[in-house]
Amino acid sequence: MDKNYLISILNNMQNPKRENRQTAANIVYANQELFQHLVSLTFTVDDKISIKAAWVLEWICTHGRLPWILPHLDEFTENISKVTFDSAIRPCAKICEYIATAYTSKTENDFKECLSDTHIETIIETGFDWLITPQKIAVRAYTMTSLYLFGFQKEWVHPELEHLISTKIIKESAGCKARGNKILALIKKHQKN
Repeated sequence: MDKNYLISILNNMQNPKRENRQTAANIVYANQELFQHLVSLTFTVDDKISIKAAWVLEWICTHGRLPWILPHLDEFTENISKVTFDSAIRPCAKICEYIATAYTSKTENDFKECLSDTHIETIIETGFDWLITPQKIAVRAYTMTSLYLFGFQKEWVHPELEHLISTKIIKESAGCKARGNKILALIKKHQKN
């Protein structure tokens, strides 16, 4: 099975309904060699197929296969800042949150060994870009969590994130305000310890 086969599967997806994402993911589960093509298609940023690829990539990462992204961390982190479609940015932001959660977990896992400083810095830089540009609420929420978690690795992140939330994010939608207040409370709690 090759990239063209995966493209035909993605082109047949009409919308991001659960069953559509699950059907496409099942094909990738059964043919793991398609995963590398799925990552590449997510970053075909001038083609709307990137949206569908991102939906399925997120689905796979959400449903127990996050470690599959490990061999593709360079490609993923180098390209997340180039994604332009809102519907593709959201899944990428969610995957960044999963990566940050895995990396900062108390449980030993491969992300602790494979995620480099360059990967972390690129996710952080992209995250701040997503917070200062117009983005959907979900992108902001996932990104605030990622930045908070990576702030334990890079001490400059928490003060910058705190400032951005306090001066900008908190004045946006109710959802952004709620997540922003939650992250601010976590930062303040961490500062006291």
